[in-house]
Amino acid sequence: MRPGAGIALGALGVLAFSMSLPATRVAVHTLDPWFVAFGRAVGAALLAWAYLRLTGAPRPTRDQWRRLSIVALGVVVGFPLFTSLALTTQTSAHGAVVVTVLPAMTAVFAVLRAGERPPPLFWLAGAAGLALVLAFLAASGSMRGALSAADLFLLAAVVLCGLGYAEGGQLARDLGGARTICWALLLSLPVTVPVTAVAALVHPPQGGAAAWTGFGYLTVVSMFLGFFAWYAGLARGGIAKVGQIQLVQPVLTLIWSAVLLGEAVTPGALVVAGAVLACVVLIQRTRGGAVPAHAPGEPASAGRDGAGHAGDVRVADEVS
Repeated sequence: MRPGAGIALGALGVLAFSMSLPATRVAVHTLDPWFVAFGRAVGAALLAWAYLRLTGAPRPTRDQWRRLSIVALGVVVGFPLFTSLALTTQTSAHGAVVVTVLPAMTAVFAVLRAGERPPPLFWLAGAAGLALVLAFLAASGSMRGALSAADLFLLAAVVLCGLGYAEGGQLARDLGGARTICWALLLSLPVTVPVTAVAALVHPPQGGAAAWTGFGYLTVVSMFLGFFAWYAGLARGGIAKVGQIQLVQPVLTLIWSAVLLGEAVTPGALVVAGAVLACVVLIQRTRGGAVPAHAPGEPASAGRDGAGHAGDVRVADEVS
């Protein structure tokens, strides 16, 4: 493991992801949200197919396909779909506050996946962060006693994305960061292609330059290149340590929302974001034990090639 390189790669991934919500907000302003969510996955899958062909990547094993389906559910289908639906009615600044709990959710799934036993303080901090977000939604949204559909979509996106991040970070130790997202994109094609086609037929895509620019960013950067760095960083530096870098993502998103979209960022949103970030920091610091280099139940040699080289070395080769 090389924590320094992992942190650098993770930071690059977070920088790429920090513009995802503003780009989605711009894209769904004139494009159908279902087309945006699934169309970008189809476009990224074409890039993934070209990458895998050029690199001669071997096909995943049966167990790796199973784990890739979890990655696909979280980051290829779940997060893009629910954020696209939410941002048709909500601002990206509002979404950034809700997504503040993503590092905590990633940590929760990483702990469950690694088989660790966190102390009670871990769960208390996680519950406090979620309570703060729910309180913010209750105070700022037009909920009238219940969560709005957009808020529920955002919370569902966070849960599925945390699952996809944690599972993908572990799987990248075997496959490498780039191959993990590429195979997940190809695995999703039986779902993403039909939905994209239907969405295009029902609502023919007609958008201006801004909408297509946002869609292009989501396809090339958010759904493809950003994961090269992010999964490589998780694999090389560890999910626990590199996952902390996500703490800056909501702040960056709020900045992009204000600068690029002219959205109002209220003092209350900043206060809530800061409080939730503090809870996430506490969660990260209460996690005990190192993340193993292989999944529970797998042999200790998992993630090594025939020559005995660790999987994170292959990650370095892929992103260099």
